[in-house]
Amino acid sequence: MNRRWTQRPPGSTWGDFGPDDERGRLNLLTREKVLQGIAEVRQGRAFCLSLPLDYPGGALLNPRRGPPELMPTLRNGKPNMNYRMRCDDPTATDIICDDRVLLTLQYSTQWDSLAHVGQMFDVDGDGVMEDVYYNGFRADLDVTPTGARHLGVENMATACIQGRGVMVDLEAHYGRTGTLVGYEELMTVLTRDRVVIEPGDMLCLRTGFAQMLLEMNRQPDPAKLHASTCALNGRDARLQQWITDSGIVALIADNYGVEAVPAVPCADDLCATLPLHAHCLFRLGVYLGEMWLLTELADWLRANNRSRFLLTAPPLRLPGAVGSPVTPVATV
Repeated sequence: MNRRWTQRPPGSTWGDFGPDDERGRLNLLTREKVLQGIAEVRQGRAFCLSLPLDYPGGALLNPRRGPPELMPTLRNGKPNMNYRMRCDDPTATDIICDDRVLLTLQYSTQWDSLAHVGQMFDVDGDGVMEDVYYNGFRADLDVTPTGARHLGVENMATACIQGRGVMVDLEAHYGRTGTLVGYEELMTVLTRDRVVIEPGDMLCLRTGFAQMLLEMNRQPDPAKLHASTCALNGRDARLQQWITDSGIVALIADNYGVEAVPAVPCADDLCATLPLHAHCLFRLGVYLGEMWLLTELADWLRANNRSRFLLTAPPLRLPGAVGSPVTPVATV
């Protein structure tokens, strides 16, 4: 029994890492996993896996998320850019620049924290559905309009997010066909490319979406993007079970939502609109990374017959945030 719940979602990891755990599968990112990632570094070459943070451009992909607004701070009522600090002192040579930004945290290359998506679930076994998040943390009490008191990205930041990444190159097999990737399609790619995924790994999926965003030069065409690139079928029960059994810490893609949005229609009376988000963030404590720029890394790994690398990807240490921009680095 847990003080926040008496029953947990079927197949979830709630309570497995402790009654008050806020890290979920990050608990599997052990020192041994860090050393496994380091062991993949053979050439000392690093890849930046972030889009420029003003991509995709505009707000067509999500009307609630706009591009960053960069502006100078003010000094004596004037923009603090190219500012001569001591105009009254002819011997002072300092020129200062200082700025700030209004940033939508999940606009571009990003992490989803465990406070990003919850579900309605009967945690007390009394027949009443309540709004809850991973490990039974409650809406309004633990995740509030003024910030997440629990499950925020600061838990990811202090865990450092460094370990072994594994690339699965969906674009190399399915091209820009808009293929909906379920369990069978994913297993086909893993078998053909001899990709091995182990507990504690961070799984990356290259679909070509982020590369198309770059090619569209801040004028994204949502219909073309979603029709042309692969996405996971979040409604596929066998795929969900594989994610459970794999023991992965994070599921990362270069596309908009990792899973296909909108999802395949559901025939049940009650359904998650984002079934893979519900399975990963709500049930398992598996983190989701979206719109990572994987092109150069995936091409290099394929050319060198490799799929593993050291991945370093901490979010902003911003207490209370439910998502965060990230500048991931892969080292091979």
